Amino acid sequence: MPTDRTTVRRRAHRGRYDRATVHAVLDEALVCHLAVADEHGPVVLPTGFVRLGDELVVHGSSANRLLQLAAEGRPVCVAVTLLDGLVLARSAFAHSMNYRSVVAFGRGRVLEGDEKAEALAAFVEKMVPGRTAVARPPTAQELAATLVVALPLDEASAKVRTGPPTDKEEDLALDVWAGVIPLEVVRGRPVSAEAGA
Repeated sequence: MPTDRTTVRRRAHRGRYDRATVHAVLDEALVCHLAVADEHGPVVLPTGFVRLGDELVVHGSSANRLLQLAAEGRPVCVAVTLLDGLVLARSAFAHSMNYRSVVAFGRGRVLEGDEKAEALAAFVEKMVPGRTAVARPPTAQELAATLVVALPLDEASAKVRTGPPTDKEEDLALDVWAGVIPLEVVRGRPVSAEAGA
């Protein structure tokens, strides 16, 4: 059920409030933008994340000021966007983008012990499936130096735009190409790192 903060008002027909849509966007995306306000105002951090059940999990250095604020239980906002295409209309004003996005609000909680270790492993698996089977796990010192914060997805919504441009009737006769230029993230060929590099 949408809340006042998650209700999409501009282009309301693009709003999606079902868990399946929200989860699908979060599971495909690799980067989120985490916002927390400190005494000087809002601060935004782009960071990797993983969804575990109905929580979005971020991690970083225990010294990371933004994560510390989130760990204290301050209100946070997370935004995730997948860009699917550039939408070119016959008029510049009607240009747009096809996208899938999620915005979530809430207060974080710190993960510790086994829950923390499992979240970090899930993060690695999201980035490269199968990687935890071959990479060295974190040491106790590395775990202590890492802060892991989970944000419940109780207050989250998605917004989705798909399809062609929406030209005005009077622009349809213009001799200007219109359509969609698809965009996608593609994993390239791995580049090996030399030992000691």
